[in-house]
Amino acid sequence: MKVAGAHYRTIWPLASGAVRVIDQSRLPFELVTVDLATLEDAAHAIKAMLVRGAPLIGATAAYGLALALREDASDRRIEEAARVLQATRPTAVNLAWAVTRVRRAIAPLDPRQRFEAALREAGDICEADVEQCRSIGLHGLEVIRGLATPSTRRINILTHCNAGWLACVDWGTALAPIYMAHDAGLPVHVWVDETRPRNQGAALTAFELGAHGVPHTVIVDNLGGLLMQRGEVDMVIVGSDRTTAGGDVCNKVGTYLKALAARDNTVPFYAALPVSTIDWNLELGRDVEIEERPAAEVAEVVGRTAAGTVGSVRVVPEGSAVLNLAFDLTPARLVTGIITERGVCAASREGLASLYPERRRAS
Repeated sequence: MKVAGAHYRTIWPLASGAVRVIDQSRLPFELVTVDLATLEDAAHAIKAMLVRGAPLIGATAAYGLALALREDASDRRIEEAARVLQATRPTAVNLAWAVTRVRRAIAPLDPRQRFEAALREAGDICEADVEQCRSIGLHGLEVIRGLATPSTRRINILTHCNAGWLACVDWGTALAPIYMAHDAGLPVHVWVDETRPRNQGAALTAFELGAHGVPHTVIVDNLGGLLMQRGEVDMVIVGSDRTTAGGDVCNKVGTYLKALAARDNTVPFYAALPVSTIDWNLELGRDVEIEERPAAEVAEVVGRTAAGTVGSVRVVPEGSAVLNLAFDLTPARLVTGIITERGVCAASREGLASLYPERRRAS
């Protein structure tokens, strides 16, 4: 995607052997990059949410494992690095998937070959993610195109959290169809949930939609239901941090409420995700581990003052307890369809298996 006319990916390797990422904790106020040179750098970037979004977390973890092997590529070091990385964010399945993929690629190699091989595998993961997101965009474009009629003046799409190119290596999942629809001349307009507590919608989705020129409006998280009642939402499309083999969707907290409102108002509700986000070993969303994040994310809000300084202010009384569960679960029955790089299917084991027949025997 482009920012001020320049093409950016969210992560890319450097000639030095380090990896450069966009520091998303500084957006939308500053576009700043950070170099990751060690396992600890990569783990911090994931845990502190300098990088976020399931596909990008996976890509960063893959590079993080490679970085861990620069000085020591022993089996013991691989095991230690995998344990450190997998402890950073427990909900997004892409992280464990990417670490496992790199480990399988390097396990049979001589330790002297493992660092370069791990870098190559991480690069392949990134290239595959870009192509998968592009394909998700093409399939999702046809869903959006199906909403248009000759008299359509505006197609209103509501999204929650950020599932754009900032959540992936490029293109994004939920936003890829929107970008392609906009580029194809369809009159799309996006309702952007602010997505408390970290405001990924207001800070990140609005930033990248604006950079690409897509019309959008930021709304508070609880306004979506009223907009649906008024007939001002034509479809909802969200990403996913983990989708079960049975079609349950785990995504940023608040997604479930949007799905309920969509069902009550007969608004189609789609989740867009690559195969790496599907957990073929889990049937039900209730079995997904839900990450609990620091209370400060709820108790404090980051913003820019009129004087131009960026900082946080407390909005919760001292002494008040805070619960910050980062994700919720949308049952398959509320999901109109799942958009993947292979097409659109029903949110069910049968639906997913129709796109991934090689997984029919998964348990």
